[in-house]
Amino acid sequence: MNIFWLLTVIIPYLAVITWLGIKGYRDTKNASDYLVGGRSVHPFVMALSYGATFISTSAIVGFGGVASQFGMSLLWLPFLNIFVGIIIAFIFFGKRTRMMGLKMNAHTFPEFLGRRSGSKFIQVFAGFTIFIFMPLYTAAVLIGASRIIEGLLNIPYIYSLAIFSVVVALYVIMGGLKGVMYTDALQGVLMFVGMIILLIVIYAQTGGVLEAHNSLTALAPMVPEKMVALGHRGWTASPAFNSPLWWTIYSSLVMGVGIGVLAQPQLVVRFMTVKSNKELNRAVGIGSVFILVTAGTAYIVGALSNVYFMKLYGKLSMDLAGGNQDKVVPLFINNALPGWFGYIFMLVILSAAMSTLSSQFHAIGTAIGRDMYEQVITKKRSKINELLVNKLSMVFSILITVWISVKMENAGVIAQATAIFFGLMASAFLAPYIASLYWKRLTRIGMIAGVLTGTIGSAFAFLFTYGKIAKAIGLCKILTGKDTLVSGIFTAVDPLVIALPLSVIATITVSLITKVENKELTEQLFS
Repeated sequence: MNIFWLLTVIIPYLAVITWLGIKGYRDTKNASDYLVGGRSVHPFVMALSYGATFISTSAIVGFGGVASQFGMSLLWLPFLNIFVGIIIAFIFFGKRTRMMGLKMNAHTFPEFLGRRSGSKFIQVFAGFTIFIFMPLYTAAVLIGASRIIEGLLNIPYIYSLAIFSVVVALYVIMGGLKGVMYTDALQGVLMFVGMIILLIVIYAQTGGVLEAHNSLTALAPMVPEKMVALGHRGWTASPAFNSPLWWTIYSSLVMGVGIGVLAQPQLVVRFMTVKSNKELNRAVGIGSVFILVTAGTAYIVGALSNVYFMKLYGKLSMDLAGGNQDKVVPLFINNALPGWFGYIFMLVILSAAMSTLSSQFHAIGTAIGRDMYEQVITKKRSKINELLVNKLSMVFSILITVWISVKMENAGVIAQATAIFFGLMASAFLAPYIASLYWKRLTRIGMIAGVLTGTIGSAFAFLFTYGKIAKAIGLCKILTGKDTLVSGIFTAVDPLVIALPLSVIATITVSLITKVENKELTEQLFS
């Protein structure tokens, strides 16, 4: 560890982050400021905050590691991220979410759904779902950052985890969403510049664009036999159609995350932070370029790391990482970048993690404080109590996340944990959310049916049909004597493929046979 370079890089960075956190604290006067940034955030800040929250160490470290194992097929994900997660999300979801959220005075995603349907149950249930499952995704991001610190600074994982958790906790608890979004914007700029540099480095180290991709194609005969059996045909070729690997990549990693982004509570709330639709229009271009550079670079680097390590050590990335895909990108950064620049690039990784973690902790905290505590325990709301409960909730969520991160230290599950959470959110909430925005005929019972059907369907698939998770949990084995209720290719089909259509059917069917109870609000929202 070079103390000079470490202090030269870290101290100014932490000083700026601290200043932005204090600015967020000073600008936070009430619950609206704390929860939705006072609905007056600049479009540039909003776009970078959205992108930096979306693209985290889960994408750079986790999915970059997956790309080292599966190859360039993952590049379909940035395409879907831009088309669905930015263009469709901002234009078709963001504008109506902003308008309707303002009319309903909604400050969180669960509160938006609850007020749209007139159902306290929906708000509490959505808040509870976020509280229970988001720490899994949050832990995945925290593990990614801790692995980078561990690799670059040679600090044991557990200490890296503790140090990073404390730094993030301080500014997210203090500044609320304003503090989070101010720091997100700075971190987004660092991520953008850093990933461009990393893209240049990987091609420079592997002989240029054409030689690098040709060399990666030539490695196809070195695909491990067990991966060939699953459908792997090389790092520049798509897996064999309808093979287990094809389903894993396209149904879980690409579709699960690509579509699941539309129902992410920490992203949906960003739409409520701007004051008009013009800001959202202006944010589309910024967000699209940001996603293309950051996510695209991570997957290219992950795949081409095989070429780099083969030339350097005569080994594939996964072999060098001991079979743990979460260690591949940190290994590349540690080997390919000069020592002094490694410390600078560490800020890029830390920025990616901090921007996402701060938003996740904020979402979990408000789910507990705003959507559960205030709805179930107290009816009297004071500004002091509301902010205090939210902050205490964030502390609690941080402790849970750190505990999970310790338990999953060597599991190599960053990408998988991310895909699980994104898929679950889409299965449970995407159909009711779309109906909330565009269908006047949506009823309270219809929304409840859609949410519960998607949640139960997703849980059932994870426990009884989705091979990786069902085998790990073992409930199906206990009840039926079999690892899963299905066999062959069906064990690789992501729960989203089953649960989301069921949620769509339930939302529409039940709404058509039940009455719209909040007609006055519905007319107001669609007028």
